[in-house]
Amino acid sequence: GAPRRGAARCRAAAAVKEPAASGSSSALSREKAADLYKDMLLGRGFEDMCAQMYYRGKMFGFVHLYNGQEAVSSGVIRALREDDFVCSTYRDHVHALSKGVPADNVMAELFGKATGICRGQGGSMHMFSEPHNMLGGFAFIGEGIPVATGAAFQTAYRRRVLGDEAADQVTCAFFGDGTCNNGAFYECLNMASLYKLPIIFCVENNLWAIGMDHRRATAPSMGDSKPHIWKKGEPFGMPGKLVDGMDVEAVHAAANEAIARARAGEGPTLLEFETYRFRGHSLADPDELRKPEEKELFAKRDPLPAFKKKLLARGVYTEEELKAMEKEVEAVVEASVEFADASPRPQENQLLENVFADPRGFGIGEDGRYLYERNM
Repeated sequence: GAPRRGAARCRAAAAVKEPAASGSSSALSREKAADLYKDMLLGRGFEDMCAQMYYRGKMFGFVHLYNGQEAVSSGVIRALREDDFVCSTYRDHVHALSKGVPADNVMAELFGKATGICRGQGGSMHMFSEPHNMLGGFAFIGEGIPVATGAAFQTAYRRRVLGDEAADQVTCAFFGDGTCNNGAFYECLNMASLYKLPIIFCVENNLWAIGMDHRRATAPSMGDSKPHIWKKGEPFGMPGKLVDGMDVEAVHAAANEAIARARAGEGPTLLEFETYRFRGHSLADPDELRKPEEKELFAKRDPLPAFKKKLLARGVYTEEELKAMEKEVEAVVEASVEFADASPRPQENQLLENVFADPRGFGIGEDGRYLYERNM
């Protein structure tokens, strides 16, 4: 009814009017500005291509796209070192790309091909790459937070107990607003603070979880009229910060601050990024719950054209230079589809691999071959 429509519009407007941390343009070098812009372009272009391939029958199952949230992935992950860790959600393609996983292998994984980063066995929701310290996507909300906390714990243990001075890696755990009412979130906040773990809890608050208005699912802190996830950090002894997740410079600045704090042994940080997804929860979602007025409001804050406008206004890059970057990224995305399409499908003998630590009791004969192969 009308009251709900009005509440949605007011909530959307409040998200715009209530400013989060602002970024510092002077802190970005010309090279870093290009890196962030191209990474956001890659995320957007890749996801748009995923939609095309999904509707052409090249991908199967649930596919959750990241359109609109690129400033968060690029701003945080491009501030990390190669040996730092990232733990994602089911909306994980772009996190993997930002972490340096080649687009070819991410697309091949989505196509279910043997050249995918999980040899075609993970699919859209399970992007994992050991060489990139990409600890995976997870199909259920909150699953990745304990894994990320464990990664941070092993870094702290190696440094403090084993005396490994090289162990100063930082872990970033990404999750959404819906996850913040999950018990694992609070348990990990407690453990991370108790042991001063080098972890950053990155809340991508796109306001709708799967399909529930954030204000209807999360109670506000005492004295507030709307819920603030970032305020949940202080009771656990860690700083919390609200960040404009549609502004890549603001995200990058907040990430750098939290990374420096974690690497210096000062413990965890909780960052709430107010952002918005431009598509439905997944490509199977008709996206009928959100009001057109709200979607239009956030579309005007699209992080890509906003950052491009800043770069042009400041004279950091010319229109021609930015167009060259755009064409470069388009070529990468096109090539990823060609690579995935031409790649072979997994062999049947992959079926029982990576399932059991010792699979010989589960279908492998004394000769090392799978039992079913004897009848092929």
